[in-house]
Amino acid sequence: MEAVVTPAEMAAIDAAAPEPVDVLIERAGAAVARAALQMLGGSYGKRVVVVAGKGNNGADGRAAARRLEGRGIRCRVIDAAEAPAVLPPADLVVDAAYGTGFRGTYSFPRPAHPGTPLLAVDIPSGVDGLTGEAAGRPARADRTVTFAAWKPGLLLADGADLAGDVTVAGIGLDVTGARAHVVDSAAVSSWLPERPIHTHKWRAAVRIIAGSPGMTGAAHLSSAAALRAGAGYVRLSTPGSDNDPFAPTECVVTPLPLDGWAVPELDGDLDRFGALAIGPGLGRSVETGQQVRRFVSATLLPTVIDGDGLAALAERPTEVLGDRPSDAPVVLTPHEGEFTTLTGRRPEPDRFEAVRSLAASTGAVVLLKGAVTLVARPDGEVLVVTSGDHRLATAGTGDVLTGILAALLARGVPAWQAAAGAAHIHGRAGVVACRHGLVASDLIAHLPVALEELQGA
Repeated sequence: MEAVVTPAEMAAIDAAAPEPVDVLIERAGAAVARAALQMLGGSYGKRVVVVAGKGNNGADGRAAARRLEGRGIRCRVIDAAEAPAVLPPADLVVDAAYGTGFRGTYSFPRPAHPGTPLLAVDIPSGVDGLTGEAAGRPARADRTVTFAAWKPGLLLADGADLAGDVTVAGIGLDVTGARAHVVDSAAVSSWLPERPIHTHKWRAAVRIIAGSPGMTGAAHLSSAAALRAGAGYVRLSTPGSDNDPFAPTECVVTPLPLDGWAVPELDGDLDRFGALAIGPGLGRSVETGQQVRRFVSATLLPTVIDGDGLAALAERPTEVLGDRPSDAPVVLTPHEGEFTTLTGRRPEPDRFEAVRSLAASTGAVVLLKGAVTLVARPDGEVLVVTSGDHRLATAGTGDVLTGILAALLARGVPAWQAAAGAAHIHGRAGVVACRHGLVASDLIAHLPVALEELQGA
C-alpha cells in the first residue's frame, strides 16, 4: 500500500534525508520529465511551458525542463510571480508554481488553447496539501506526479478532483514511518482468510438487529450483503416485528419485542456468533436508543454500529464503548451527518485528524464515509479507501456496507482491516455493477464478482 503523509510530515522526511536537496530535486525533475514525455507521446517538435515558483516545487519544474530540452523539446520556463494571464501556446503545460506548503490564494494562468494537457508537480498549485481545499483558481491537472507518498490534499475535497491521475514517484525518501496508507486490492486480498475445508455455517455467523415495523429495507439490505460477503449464517431481528415475509430467503428471522429487547439471553446462543451489526433502520425513539446502548454494553461480540445505532450513542459514545475489552472491537461507520451527531461538531477540513480524534476518544475503529473513506484505529493509524465513486451516493448503500463489514468480522478479519476491506469491496462492487441507474441491491448482486476479482489481485 502507498503511504500518505501530511505536508508537515513530508517536510520532516525531507529534512531527514541523507542526500542533499539538489540531488532530490534532480530525481523529482526526472520523474516529472518522464511523465511529461508519456503525456506528449514523443518529443519531436513538441513545446512545453513550465510555470515555476521560487521554492523547491519550482526547482523541480526547472529540473524537468532541462531534461526535456535534452530530448529536443522546446521548453519555456515562466516565473509564477510574473506569469501572464494567458500562457504561450504549448503542447503541454507543467504546473510547478507552488507545492504542498503554499498558503494564500493562487490563480493559475490560462493555457493559450483550452484542452492543452496539464501536468502538476506534487499538487496543483493553490490546493491545500492537508485539506484539499482550493484557494483561488487552481488549474485542473490531467495528471499529477507527487513524490514519495500521497498527500491528504490529493485525496480530499477539491484536490481529489483537480489532481487528475496521480502517480507517486519514489525519489529515495524514507516514508516507512507513515501513519496512513491507501488501500489496494492486493492488501485486501491478503486480509481475507481462506475457508477451511472442514467448515460449517457457525464459523462465520452474523447477528443483525435492524429495521423497525414497516421499515425493513435497511435490515434486508444488511442481511443479504452479509450473506453474499461470506457469512455462513445470518440471524435477523427487527424489534416489534414478529413476521418478515420479505426478508432474504437464507436469513433466519427471529422476533424481538418492540420494547425491552436488550436482553442478550433472548438469543440463548449469542456466543456462537462471530459478529453483531446493529442500527440500520431501527428508528430514533428514546426507547430504541436506550435498548441499543444496553445491548451494545452487554454484548461482547465484534460489533458494527451504523445508522440509528450511531444516533443512540449521540455525544456520549465513550460511556457505552469505553470499557469493552480488546477482543470485542467496535466499528463505528458514520457519514458526515452521523459524525456530527456523535461528536456535536462537523468533521474538520482535516478529515484525517477528525477520524483519528473520534477513534482515539471512543477506543473504536471509525470508518468515516465519503467520496474517499477513511478508517482510523484508536492509535492514529489510518487506511484510505478510494475504490468507490459517485454511484454509491444512493439510499441503502450504507446498509450494504454494514452487512459486508459484519461478515468480514465474523470471518475473523481484525476490525481495522475488516472495515477498510469492506469499504474497498463495497466500492469495487459498484464499479463492476453498472455505470448508470445503480441501486443498493445491485451492489449485493455484484459482491461475488468483486470478491472473485480480489482472488487475482
